[in-house]
Amino acid sequence: MPRKPRMYLANIPAHVVQRGNNRDACFFSNDDYLFYLDVLAQGLRRYHVKLHAYCLMTNHVHLLMTPEDVLGISRVMQHIGRRYVQYINLTYKRSGTLWEGRHKASLVDADNYLLKCYRYIEMNPVAASMVDTPEQYRWSSYCWHAWGKPISIISDHSLYDDLGHNSETKQYAYRELFKTQIPDEDLHAINEGLKYNYPLGHERFREQVEIALGRKVGQKQRGRPKARGAAG
Repeated sequence: MPRKPRMYLANIPAHVVQRGNNRDACFFSNDDYLFYLDVLAQGLRRYHVKLHAYCLMTNHVHLLMTPEDVLGISRVMQHIGRRYVQYINLTYKRSGTLWEGRHKASLVDADNYLLKCYRYIEMNPVAASMVDTPEQYRWSSYCWHAWGKPISIISDHSLYDDLGHNSETKQYAYRELFKTQIPDEDLHAINEGLKYNYPLGHERFREQVEIALGRKVGQKQRGRPKARGAAG
């Protein structure tokens, strides 16, 4: 069966997830995380893609990105695939695949879901019981958004910038967002979008995506929302 064409649009954010093969680890030391971020930065610059939020978990990664053209994100992920897998195989004297097939991706209706995706991504270590609070986890963008710790690869979306008139007010407003949980129906929508590579947004957003792509984007599977939590 032929692969479905990858669904990206210029200037539309996408939530991207890539998992280790068989849910196995894809990071084994701090140096691995640092190398991945360096390779990611190279890809972002080369292919003109903006990174808004990220979290590098032990066996998968979350990236929230906006490309300047429809090929940008795919090229970034291909760049990472080549460079990072080569590095891991050489470093740990291994061979074979590292990632579980193709990455998953969901276009994001920014007005309704973008900041929820920021929170979903950066709360992953808490939901996985790795840390008690998101600032305790080193390998995510939370400390930039909430406390202003420099992370050079981040290019924030205008909706984050709209949280305040200066850095301090934006960071305070962002921390306040984390005092409430993401509603179960939104967590379900985020998870379903990633599972089926389906646009995350209201019906009007889906229709706009279909018009822009010139094709139907399929139907999500229906089901009851999962229990509250963001790890995925």
